[in-house]
Amino acid sequence: MTALALYDEIGLEAAFKQVAKRRNAIDPDEAIVRQAARVYTQNRELVNHLYFSDAPQGNCMRVGLISDIHANLPALEAILDDMPPVDDIICAGDVIGYNPWPRECLERVRAVSSLVVQGNHDRNVETPQRYEHNEMARAGLEFTQQELSDGQREWLSKLPERTEFADGAYRLAHSHPDPNRLGSYVRPAQFSKMRPYLDDHVGIVLGHTHIQHKATIDGRLIVNPGSVGQPRDGDERAAYAVLDTAANEVELRRVEYDINRVISRVEECGLPTKTGTRLLDGS
Repeated sequence: MTALALYDEIGLEAAFKQVAKRRNAIDPDEAIVRQAARVYTQNRELVNHLYFSDAPQGNCMRVGLISDIHANLPALEAILDDMPPVDDIICAGDVIGYNPWPRECLERVRAVSSLVVQGNHDRNVETPQRYEHNEMARAGLEFTQQELSDGQREWLSKLPERTEFADGAYRLAHSHPDPNRLGSYVRPAQFSKMRPYLDDHVGIVLGHTHIQHKATIDGRLIVNPGSVGQPRDGDERAAYAVLDTAANEVELRRVEYDINRVISRVEECGLPTKTGTRLLDGS
């Protein structure tokens, strides 16, 4: 059964016309309309032709994608300054951790991002002992505990683990999209294994690995915008991406920033020296 035929039984024309009128304000509780919106996004040209040929071309957006800021304010400032005009900014998690500006980065992300999911460091602010095997991660979380207000810690604790955006056309998760594999890495070599999670979506945005990469599988887009604040793909520049939801295409972008400023601040705050110096070679 095709996606369009599936909705004949719920009154496809009426549902799509409701989507057409309210594309920018879909009520998340209206399940049928959300499903119709998803089908509309995937079959925009055909639906417009069949049902309302004079309608505009859907909720098309340019979206800035950021992830794994890890309290690196100079890197965050650099990518926001470099970012071309976008309609929205979405964050795939790990706003804090490792670096010495957790409070400033959290507030900046809250100000510019309409949607943020919870990363593993965001989730473990209250339990840094879970990273006893990783001195840099543990020290970063202990420092974050001291820096954040109760309200900021509460905001992090209430972030969703995964969600959708662009009227449900795209999935957003920090690590693995499967709830039973929370915290698992999805590296570039594993992107093809994400196909089963995309039956009802045109794309998925992930973070966690700190490796910038994109792939298209069966017309579906899989992208990791890379890490703003701690790249691990051999490129020391801050990473982010810009998604065009109309074309289902993404541009991967990098920008230089003042790493020595981070190294100096790391030393001032008593964080492990390697937290700063590792940034020099993107490791």
